[in-house]
Amino acid sequence: MQNVSAQSIFLLPLLTVPLLAQTEADRCAALARMTIPDVEIASANLASAGPAGRGGGLVPAHCLVRGAIDKRVGFGGKTFAIGFELRLPVQWERRFLFQGGGGMDGVVRPALGAASGANTNPALARGFAVVSTDAGHTGAPPAPEADPSFARDQQARIDNAYRSIDRVTQISRAIVLQYYGEPWRYAYFDGCSNGGRQGLMAAQRFPTYFDGIVSGAPAFRVTYAAIGSAWETMAFLEIAPKDDAGRPILSRAFSDADLKLVAEGVLKACDARDGIADGLVMNTRSCSFDPATLVCAGVKEATCLSTDQVTTLRRVMGGPRNSRGEAIYSDWPWDPGMAAPGWRMLKLGTSQTAQPNSADVTLMLSGLKGYFAYPYDETFDPLKFNFDKDTLRVADTAALQDPTSTHLNTFAEHGGKLLLYHGMADPFFSALDTQRYYERLTKDNGGLANVMDFARYFEVPGMNHCGGGPALDNFDALGAMTRWVEQGQAPDSMLATGAQFPNVSRPLCAWPKHAEYDGKGPGNAAASFVCKE
Repeated sequence: MQNVSAQSIFLLPLLTVPLLAQTEADRCAALARMTIPDVEIASANLASAGPAGRGGGLVPAHCLVRGAIDKRVGFGGKTFAIGFELRLPVQWERRFLFQGGGGMDGVVRPALGAASGANTNPALARGFAVVSTDAGHTGAPPAPEADPSFARDQQARIDNAYRSIDRVTQISRAIVLQYYGEPWRYAYFDGCSNGGRQGLMAAQRFPTYFDGIVSGAPAFRVTYAAIGSAWETMAFLEIAPKDDAGRPILSRAFSDADLKLVAEGVLKACDARDGIADGLVMNTRSCSFDPATLVCAGVKEATCLSTDQVTTLRRVMGGPRNSRGEAIYSDWPWDPGMAAPGWRMLKLGTSQTAQPNSADVTLMLSGLKGYFAYPYDETFDPLKFNFDKDTLRVADTAALQDPTSTHLNTFAEHGGKLLLYHGMADPFFSALDTQRYYERLTKDNGGLANVMDFARYFEVPGMNHCGGGPALDNFDALGAMTRWVEQGQAPDSMLATGAQFPNVSRPLCAWPKHAEYDGKGPGNAAASFVCKE
């Protein structure tokens, strides 16, 4: 793809540094002297080959460029800019990758191209030029990605929602052309969580920018998911044991042993429905579980759940509703990954005091109070959320932030490909919500056969948010995407392995199919499974 916007056509003649440097280090350093309107390049230095960090492996020698776009003074006298980091490998494959962010952004993460636990071979190591961004603001420590204060600034809200994707892509295009002397041949986007939301936003608002988009656990209705976080936290607090001052301790609403009972109950009900009992619920669509099977006949014991716990589980897994019984967000799939540490940390936390540390509270409810609910109200308490009146307060941000459109014909017609994946035990964003988005996509675009030409969805049983859990969470979505875009090989399945299941492999099948055991081969081998609807 070599689409060039009017903005980039304006940019390119203004580049002033000729490619006269003789060494790689000099050629890289010369980028710091580029002239691009409204862009400050803070540094450009040659980085040696070395460890990739998270995900393992090595990255090659590359030119590391850091800078800021559209620097300004905004609300409250605070300085805003779209910070970015661009890594340009010396040995380039003429591919570009935009690495999606996470949380509420606010920090520039290393631009290695390792978007989630599902991508253990970073794109930089594959010869991609890779860019990352803080999406237009700097968050406050110790958790900048959980700081919503930027949202008081109108432009920062716009930059965070979608504009930073446009600006960073175009500036990257100019720098890539200057450094290599030729444009990229293929452009990709890879992100999970908020990065997955950004990927869908790119497909919807900038449909000609990217040839392939990998969108994992997409937070495409994050505003309403935050309402769900309030719903479930309030439900858990109602049954949580209290401290000496009478304050509920969120993490103790369910013990690890309680959650293990739930996981074992789901396995008993659903594990063998794919033809083999192996700890993996691959036939997700046929999984039906009733927690009432776990209720204690009398007092609470270690081998059963209390009536209050069962009632609360049903309430939480059913999703938030208003007083008329209308769904506000989504329900959740039952999956054995509910007993994993990642599920606990996001839903319940580990704090043994009345001060919760769950990500639902520290990130989602923080965002609900300071960003998603508008107009802002410092006295607003998300744990007193009114699911009739307060739900209306997220509509303004949802219109800006949530990429829910299924109108993707320009993206599809220019050759764009979209790969969605979601962990079935994701406690942040419901895989059922992503499934329903994909169903709407097929309904609105001529049916499943037509949509599978440009968009495919993969469920990952057992996986928590973007990785982890009792799952086969190591699969190469980016590799599948590059083969789809560049060789026309549409992914009917992706080979998956995972640390929790040594020497086990399975195909992750494109929805609506699932991996079914053929009854013949070894139960630990992907070759013994077929994709079946």
